[in-house]
Amino acid sequence: MRLFKNKPAKSIALASALAVGTTLFGATLPLQADETCQSPYMAKIVGQEDFVYVWTLGVEGMGDGQDKLVTVDVNPKSANYGKVVESLSVGGRNEAHHSGFTDDRRYLWAGGLDTNKLFIFDVHTDPAKPKLHKVVTDFVEKSGGVVGPHTTYALPGRIMITGLSNNKDHGGRTALVEYTNEGEYIATHWMPTDQNLRGAEKTGKYADGYNYDLRVLPRRNIMLTSSFTGWSNYMMDFGKMLQDKEAMKRFGNTVVLWDLHTKKPKKVFDVPGAPLEIRCAWQPNNNWCVTTTALTSKIWLIYEDQQGEWQAEAVADVGDASKVPLPVDISISSDDSRLWVNTFMDGKSRLFDMSNPHKPKQVYEKVIGRQVNMASSSWDSTRIYYTSSLLANWDKKGDDNEQYFKSYVWNGEQLVEKFAIDFKALKLGRAHQMRFGAYSLYGMVRPEDRQISVAGLDTTDK
Repeated sequence: MRLFKNKPAKSIALASALAVGTTLFGATLPLQADETCQSPYMAKIVGQEDFVYVWTLGVEGMGDGQDKLVTVDVNPKSANYGKVVESLSVGGRNEAHHSGFTDDRRYLWAGGLDTNKLFIFDVHTDPAKPKLHKVVTDFVEKSGGVVGPHTTYALPGRIMITGLSNNKDHGGRTALVEYTNEGEYIATHWMPTDQNLRGAEKTGKYADGYNYDLRVLPRRNIMLTSSFTGWSNYMMDFGKMLQDKEAMKRFGNTVVLWDLHTKKPKKVFDVPGAPLEIRCAWQPNNNWCVTTTALTSKIWLIYEDQQGEWQAEAVADVGDASKVPLPVDISISSDDSRLWVNTFMDGKSRLFDMSNPHKPKQVYEKVIGRQVNMASSSWDSTRIYYTSSLLANWDKKGDDNEQYFKSYVWNGEQLVEKFAIDFKALKLGRAHQMRFGAYSLYGMVRPEDRQISVAGLDTTDK
């Protein structure tokens, strides 16, 4: 579909205005299709997404063995629907993990947890064929020793990056690192610890200094970070780590509340069991965010109480914790009524009713594969995409090591598969994290829509 007829900069500004309008005023905007996990500062896709960009881990001996950005055509009107249309290798294996757009949506930043490189892709010149624009190779040096760039999150004119580790002991002590959209280092914001709370209030037992994911609620001037583990654990074989008592002690147990504007930590909450992805409510009167704990299989609610104070509360179980289902990615609906929770070990995606966020109820589940990690759902809640890989050394072995990209439609009662792509069969590697792309964001028209009829005559839409 053609949404914007004006210049790319204007179309992006309009998309940004629509996104802000939705976030701040709760306006009902039809056909919004973007991922619900994105920054509220970011230009938003309106209408059907054309592509999903999959940040993919290379596998030795599989194809070229390199990490790559894989572009999948997901528009049902396209002749290439359900197919890989581009694969851009970046050189070597970096433990490709997460990616995120700049606020203007022109560039996609992707990190390597092992080599600490940041790959910046141009996705606006030709959304169907991203180009490698820049590689940042001095992340550790510039940040003052931060290792493992994970979440790359859009702030106005900025990218905030969560680190997972440090170069002194490769443990979980780490920081937030701030860059300009152009890839220039700005500042490092170290996580609060027992030794240095950095002005934060410690509300429980822990101030461990660990980090993982990041989300913001601009209307409440807050930023939240979760916690995971350091390089020495996430680069270790999963089975070996589970048997290592000392390694199992090296997981984060905190969520930190920050002042969004000053980037100063305010509160440290106890959230035991490695809280991973954070998703925040979109509706203007819902002042809460959620996370899940990988090791204890719980949904936690971080919320503002009636006195205006922020609290943390465990509100639901995810499966049977004794079986370590390992909750990984989560996806919230744009009306805040539903939450998808993926569990890696049993390959399931579970749907929770969030109409009362203090008492989520599971209402549906489906096995997606022998292992499942990421989930990306559209703004209108009708489409949801899944990928398989967690970490190179944590993925399952043998036949259980499925590597895929799958597309589903939620019909209100169940997930219906539309297509699946076998990343092993295509020698692409381990499919990890996803981001949406569309021609319309940049004032472009899909190739198949360029031929239009005017007064019975065929012409080309320039």
